Amino acid sequence: MLSEKEVLHLLEETKAVLHGHFLLTSGLHSPMYVEKFNVLQHPEYTETLCREIAARYAGDNIELVVGPTTGGILLAHETGKALGTRAIFTERENGKMTLKRGFQIPEGCRVLVVEDIVTTGGSVREVMDVVRAHGGEVVGVGLLVDRSGGKVDFGVRTEALLHLSVPTYKPEECPLCKDGVELTKRGSTGKNNPLKK
Repeated sequence: MLSEKEVLHLLEETKAVLHGHFLLTSGLHSPMYVEKFNVLQHPEYTETLCREIAARYAGDNIELVVGPTTGGILLAHETGKALGTRAIFTERENGKMTLKRGFQIPEGCRVLVVEDIVTTGGSVREVMDVVRAHGGEVVGVGLLVDRSGGKVDFGVRTEALLHLSVPTYKPEECPLCKDGVELTKRGSTGKNNPLKK
């Protein structure tokens, strides 16, 4: 089994866990940012991490692995490969999580839901709803990183390879701003550059 220390080392080595002063898409500031694709761009590391997720559910008779776009596609594929199952993904259509591309979930199918980074768990819950709406049974949730500080509860066995408690601050209360540390914008905007004042 990979220890959390080993997982953290791997993520830091690939610069998937960044330390500094970051403006998040929520508008909050944080001294830490998790850029999952810095590790997921390495197939061998993705395979190693997903093998670990798969190992934790090896005795649960998983029949299908499902993840949300985008990072969840890679995790579902590699975890499914390790478990010897199919792997599919959900995507948004008009803002609603759904199955497309002819993907099917047989009635009673035992499903493992996988996701890369979880903060509030909203996307995972949406995937679970899709699985159940198609007649599948969600057996567990496998996560690369749980950064909720242990607050997320999906009602099924959840295995995270790494647990992080990531502090966030309102801009007006941010100690890093007060110390004059340069701010970098991260998140779904795709902008990585330090902000110009």
